[in-house]
Amino acid sequence: MRILIVEDEPRLAEFVRQGLVQAGHVADTADNGATGLEMAAVTAYDAILLDLMLPGQNGFEVLRNLREFGLPTPVIIVSALSGTEHVIRGLDAGAVDYLRKPFAFEELLARLRTVYRKTAPIEASILRLADLELDLVHRRVSRAGQLLTLTNREFALLELLLRNPNRIVTKTLMAEKVWEVDFDMGSNVIEVHLSQLRRKLDRAFPDLPPLLETVVGHGYRLHDPAATR
Repeated sequence: MRILIVEDEPRLAEFVRQGLVQAGHVADTADNGATGLEMAAVTAYDAILLDLMLPGQNGFEVLRNLREFGLPTPVIIVSALSGTEHVIRGLDAGAVDYLRKPFAFEELLARLRTVYRKTAPIEASILRLADLELDLVHRRVSRAGQLLTLTNREFALLELLLRNPNRIVTKTLMAEKVWEVDFDMGSNVIEVHLSQLRRKLDRAFPDLPPLLETVVGHGYRLHDPAATR
């Protein structure tokens, strides 16, 4: 999942961001309501973690503006305001959940999994192409029945490619979906990760046809060899 954290306490925001990245997600941060609203408007996030006591626009105002702008991104309010009236107001304003501070990080992850299950299509929980299978719920990947060990970035790249089978996926889209907003497009990080992914998907199976293809000057794609016969 790509998640936006709108939190003005720097240490908490960074703690949550690092925890989400370690759990296999992509996470961006905004330290005020206006910036968070702008980021949510230009980037397709799967979920937003929204504090209420923010400088400038408070969390209630951000949530109201999100809905008025027609942005349906699921919002989990994460706030020290623990009164029942705040919870009711947040949920009535369009939040899907309300998590009181302080919180256990595992509880936050569980609530994000609940959001994912509610918003992701059931048929998309397992992605397949040829003999390759990616299980989003259990975060498992296999080829020809053999389990593969992927890093979080490799898993996210493979998911993106599998969601676009037989179609070219550009580096720009990969950077947008798999890395943070300040990603340096001039680096070769994407190529390095894709090289490692190709080693695990294709070179580890010399008797099977390769699946990952480089389209020079355009990007990369996963193709089903049977579809080109």
